[in-house]
Amino acid sequence: MSRLSRLLLMTWLCLVLTDGLFAAERPNFLLIVADDLCWRDLGFTGNREVHTPNIDRLRSEGMYLQSMFTPATTCSPSRHALYTGLYCVRAGAYPNHTRAYDGTRSMFTHFKERGYRVALQNKTHVGPPATFPYEHIRGEDDLPPTRAFMTRDRGQPWLFVFASSNPHGPWTRGPQDRYDPAKLTVPPYLHDNAVTRQQLAAYYAEITQLDEQVGELMKLLEETQQVQNTLVMFVSEQGSSFPYGGKWSVYDNGIRVATVVRWPGKVKPGSASEALVQYVDVPPTFLAATGIDPAGIDTGCPDARGNRGFDGRSFLDVLLARSDRLRDYVFSQHTTVGINGYGEPYPMRAVRDGRYKLIRNLAPQNTYSINGIHKGEPITSWQADAAHDPKLAARIEWLFRRPAEELYDLETDPYEMKNLAADPRFAEIKARLGQQLDAWMAQQGDKGMETELKATSRQNRGVQEDSQDQSAATTKSKAKDKARKKAP
Repeated sequence: MSRLSRLLLMTWLCLVLTDGLFAAERPNFLLIVADDLCWRDLGFTGNREVHTPNIDRLRSEGMYLQSMFTPATTCSPSRHALYTGLYCVRAGAYPNHTRAYDGTRSMFTHFKERGYRVALQNKTHVGPPATFPYEHIRGEDDLPPTRAFMTRDRGQPWLFVFASSNPHGPWTRGPQDRYDPAKLTVPPYLHDNAVTRQQLAAYYAEITQLDEQVGELMKLLEETQQVQNTLVMFVSEQGSSFPYGGKWSVYDNGIRVATVVRWPGKVKPGSASEALVQYVDVPPTFLAATGIDPAGIDTGCPDARGNRGFDGRSFLDVLLARSDRLRDYVFSQHTTVGINGYGEPYPMRAVRDGRYKLIRNLAPQNTYSINGIHKGEPITSWQADAAHDPKLAARIEWLFRRPAEELYDLETDPYEMKNLAADPRFAEIKARLGQQLDAWMAQQGDKGMETELKATSRQNRGVQEDSQDQSAATTKSKAKDKARKKAP
């Protein structure tokens, strides 16, 4: 054998051995996604009336990302962004019940191509299937299939998304007798009456059931001895479906996400970071955690400038305490067209830095009206109470009609109650944020109202499996509640 041949052979062996060692060190990923949970409604984020011991424990064992944001205000667009690393308009997945453009690739694609087995349990709400090539485990209370997936091949790492149905309305699951409506503290952004209290108690019950699911998953990792090599991330999704609870709005109740990451030996227990991060940053971060450079990834979906890489950026350095900064701005959009019961288009766009937020309502002349926050309870009871309460009447009117621009100082006004857009003292801040919002919309190919009116062409009505899963979850939850009550 020649010297050159020996050198080539040694080089090849070195690469093989290094690759094998690296493969053995590649972590598993467990991503837990709540369903319509306001970031404020957990024990560790300040709501001491909600019983969430398992999620609170997870927070004590990992890092709390205090400034995580979703770029959308409804489930389907949020999940597309979380799984693809792309903002919603660019990927074509911007109305609810949506789908990405054909050819778009998700983190399921990237990880599967790199030897991971990938699965998602329960709620899907994404498409097309070619973009999301996961193994689908139906139902959310069936742990045997989950265990089987996690332990199928000890030599192969896995990526697993547990997509809970809690606490999505109509709030019929969980320990419904745990919370006494009369003893609850109603958040300041909600109107306090009997209907609100009853619904709040039912909503909290589903949060507690979500917490029980998190506890069961953590126990499963312990039983299968996979705690040390598994990165766990919990995200609360966009806000609740209460009026001003967040969903269907770009206020912080809707776009801010309670997020915890646990990665033993890597992420410091009990730590926290205020770095601005978004859902689109999750896929690049997961890839970077395996040693893959996310900058070299082709997402299959070019932006308006022809870039085919992620919109997201890796925040691995934030997790490893090497940095406490990632972004200067985060962005979000809301599409009304296509939502059940919508009347007129009412698109919203928002940009936020560490302190200020600018919102543009692109059709302020229209009336914002959809099922949920504008129809049925609790808004009907609020409207009845408002007949003798001018302040409440004005607050309800804001749900239906808003000005073209809103500007908030989140440091002094965390519930976004005082609009500063017309105050000349904040003109420079508004202009700066406006420039960033313009640039983001241009990069995304977002043409405002023109994009809004095309929303139905981007919808995927094939979401029956989600309804079936949620119905099955409700049935099993009621069975669990009966068993809980019979237990001594």
